[in-house]
Amino acid sequence: MLKLARIIIVVLFCLIICICGTIYSLIRFKNPNNVSVVARWFGRLYPLFGLTVEHRYSPESANIGPCVYIANHQNNYDMVTVSYMVQPRTVSIGKKSLIWIPFFGLVYWATGNILLDRDNKNKAHNTMGQVAQRINQDNLSVWMFPEGTRSRGRGLLPFKTGAFHAAIAAGVPIVPVVCSTTQGKIELNRLHNGKVICEILPPIDSRQFNKDNVREFANHCHQLMQQRIAELDAEIAQS
Repeated sequence: MLKLARIIIVVLFCLIICICGTIYSLIRFKNPNNVSVVARWFGRLYPLFGLTVEHRYSPESANIGPCVYIANHQNNYDMVTVSYMVQPRTVSIGKKSLIWIPFFGLVYWATGNILLDRDNKNKAHNTMGQVAQRINQDNLSVWMFPEGTRSRGRGLLPFKTGAFHAAIAAGVPIVPVVCSTTQGKIELNRLHNGKVICEILPPIDSRQFNKDNVREFANHCHQLMQQRIAELDAEIAQS
C-alpha cells in the first residue's frame, strides 16, 4: 500500500514539476540558470522515498567558474539525489532521444540542455568541440555522466572520454560529483530507506592533460571517484 501511494504521489509531483518547469523555462528561454532551478525542484523530492540526503560541497566549489562536472549515474533515483547538486549556469548533455519522453523530454529541452545524437559518432565528436566553444563563449558549465549509462549496481563503470575532451578543449577543470550507493537500498514499501550522501569534490586541472593522454585523464578521475564512493558507503554503513 505504501509503495502504491508513493508511486502515485511521486508521479503527480513529477508531472507538476515538468509542466511548471517547461512554462518557467519558456518564459526565461535560454537562461543559463534554468537547468539548476528545475533540477533542484526534482532534488527536493527525496523525502517521498523515505530518504535522508546530505549535500556536501568542497571549499573551492563556490568559485570554480566554468567547468565540466562529471557524476556517477546509478539509476532513476539520481533524479532526487544528485540532481540537487547541479550548480547555476550549468547545462547537462543528454542523448537526443530524451526529448521523446512524455513531459520530461519537453522540460529537458526547454531548460536549455544540450541534446547529443549518440547514434552518429562523427556528429557526437564534433559536438564535444561545440560544447567547449559554448563553455567559453557563454560562460557556462556542463554536467555529464561519463559512464554513458546507468550502472544499476555494477559499480562505477568505465568512463567514456567525451567529457574529458571537452574540458581539455575548453581549458576548464573537471569537477567530480559523487553519490553514495543507492542501488538495492531503496524499498518503496519501507517507510525509511536510510541516508544518501552527495558530494562535489575539488576541481581537477585539465591543463596537465591533452588529447594524447585523455584516457589517462579519464582513468585518474575514475579512480578518485571510485575511492570516494567507497568511503561514503563505508561512512553510511558505520552510522
